[in-house]
Amino acid sequence: MKILVVNCGSSSIKYQLIDMENEEVMAKGYLEKIGLSDSFLTHTVNGEKHKIETPVKTHEEGMKLVLEQLTHPEYGVIKSLEEINAIGHRILHGGEKLSDSVLITDEVIDVIKECIPLGPLHNPAQIKGIEACREVMGNIPMVAVFDTAFHQTLSKKAYLYAIPYEYYEKYGIRKYGFHGTSHRFVSKRVSELVNNSNNLKVITCHLGQGGSLAAVKDGKCVDTTMGLTPLAGIPMGTRSGDIDPSIVTFIMKKENLTPDEMDNILNKKSGKLGVSGVSFDDRDIEKAAKEGNERAKLAIDIFVYQVIGAIGKFAAQMNGVDVITFAGGVGENGIDVRKEICDSLTYLGVKIDEEKNNCRGKEVEISTPDSKVKVFVIPTNEELMIARDTAEIVGK
Repeated sequence: MKILVVNCGSSSIKYQLIDMENEEVMAKGYLEKIGLSDSFLTHTVNGEKHKIETPVKTHEEGMKLVLEQLTHPEYGVIKSLEEINAIGHRILHGGEKLSDSVLITDEVIDVIKECIPLGPLHNPAQIKGIEACREVMGNIPMVAVFDTAFHQTLSKKAYLYAIPYEYYEKYGIRKYGFHGTSHRFVSKRVSELVNNSNNLKVITCHLGQGGSLAAVKDGKCVDTTMGLTPLAGIPMGTRSGDIDPSIVTFIMKKENLTPDEMDNILNKKSGKLGVSGVSFDDRDIEKAAKEGNERAKLAIDIFVYQVIGAIGKFAAQMNGVDVITFAGGVGENGIDVRKEICDSLTYLGVKIDEEKNNCRGKEVEISTPDSKVKVFVIPTNEELMIARDTAEIVGK
């Protein structure tokens, strides 16, 4: 079975074609700047990149362009679109109604539309992706895999906010959590690595430009750092993470800002970018910090401090922790960041092997044999998780 995994943004399409017989990526690519005259697609096969520069006005045109590359006579990987058995779509928000991956129907699309107020930046683009695939590929089976689904096992005490209950009843205001596909992949993988057991208390750290942590007990998520939206939790590339709510109204009054302007500041101008004044990219911030930029160093210190705090909170809520994992761009490549975090967790019995920790982007246990808590770097693979769900649902 060959599965096309699609992840649509407001002006982009990411994709992978995966052969499920061996779970190998046949081709992958990234179409950027949809709607602009300088849009381009980078299509990769066997590590070789092919750049196609052409104006793409809509997601439907974008999907046509993607499929043309997959069947291209020179660098395509299939002879006909009929070789694609199903399409898996990454969807940000399924609310409470869609708590698991599901075959896409008109009714499912209606629910995704209902969740647009909860995911205003992502859900509309992902609906466009579904509609574009329908238009181009006809009645091919499609599956929606939700970022929020893995966190639907949270209890009410974990997901409700201490605000008037009517706002939960009227508007669905609660903690939903995100990066669920990544947290699910990593927690499942680590259970295979540790005696093939689900009876574990695991804290998964997905650290990248966006970042979140999850507490996973016996294979089920019991808490996570992100909330109603991906803005909550630890500081990220451009997102503030958790702050005193009164800061929002205070700044709005002082600067005479609209809600949309304040939302833009918190989502796009805060986090590591806001503190450092350098960049949202950790590589640029680390370089500046090593060159003596105090604000860049401060941005890293705040981030590390908040991650340590989140791990401590989750360890307390689960009454212990057996395994801590690192994934995402920073988690998989941030040697110094991992060391700083782990060096502050000795009270939990965490000990890491600095030689093993001196690695980037590969699966490895970095804890010492006598560490009371196992620590792993596990590169995440959200696309494979989406493909697995799609194959399983379509297979039924």
